[in-house]
Amino acid sequence: MGLGPIWRLRARKAEADVTEDSAPEDSAPAWTGTAAAIATPRAEAPPTPMARSVEPEPAAGPQPRPAHPAAPRNAEPPRIHAARPQPPATPTPAATLAAPAAPDPARSARIATLDWDALEAGIRDCKACVLCERRKQAVPGVGDRQARWMLVGEGPGAEEDQRGEPFVGQAGRLLDNMLAAIGLKRGEDVYIANAVKCRPPHNRTPERGEIAACLPYLDRQIALVQPQLLIALGRPAAQALLDREIAISAARGKRFERAGVAVVVTYHPAYLLRNPQDKAKAWEDLCFARRLMAGTG
Repeated sequence: MGLGPIWRLRARKAEADVTEDSAPEDSAPAWTGTAAAIATPRAEAPPTPMARSVEPEPAAGPQPRPAHPAAPRNAEPPRIHAARPQPPATPTPAATLAAPAAPDPARSARIATLDWDALEAGIRDCKACVLCERRKQAVPGVGDRQARWMLVGEGPGAEEDQRGEPFVGQAGRLLDNMLAAIGLKRGEDVYIANAVKCRPPHNRTPERGEIAACLPYLDRQIALVQPQLLIALGRPAAQALLDREIAISAARGKRFERAGVAVVVTYHPAYLLRNPQDKAKAWEDLCFARRLMAGTG
């Protein structure tokens, strides 16, 4: 391959700077106090015996009567009223998350018949989930509609919501560099879409119901593009394409399928911006995808 891609250089430098003199995981933190010695209590000296006091002999003659009469022997002790036991508080049931609504077969069947123009119009007008309430606009997809490579991300961010195109922010610029490293370019033999077409509030991870509501649109995009390879960028995209819970670390370097199309899983560019040490792994995933496309993977 010659020189490695530019977007990996910082990751290699970050890996070289990692020191190996960190404390072992099982060492107790200082604030627990387990490293301090436990002092042995000192033995106390026995108390010095007190000298017996000599009581004077009572004087002869009548003794004075006590000022107050002594209490009778059979007097009852004062009654102590114990507090009545309170019944245990009834625990408030925890709120349960509503399961995602089952997809409407009629809606899915209708979307499966749409052409490109009707599909993108349907995405822009969609109100199938709560994400429509706070979006500026829906973001259908962008690129070559006859591409061999199709990339699927998580969902639009703030800039994508503003401009109506996926991957246009800082993560999008990193994605462009990643594509260039394997000889690809946005819009040329590459189509880019997202698992959900509307921005989740505060860029949170899309929920299962939101992904399910958008899945008929994604399936129709795949059917229209007819790519040879799907690359899932991040866990939500992988779960949408593979229809099951999945961990990126366990799915990397493996070939999956959706509707007869090969699927490769890798990290989302936004994740790589936060964790540059994993850029080298993403580069390995892209090389694996390129080998699959060449028939040597």
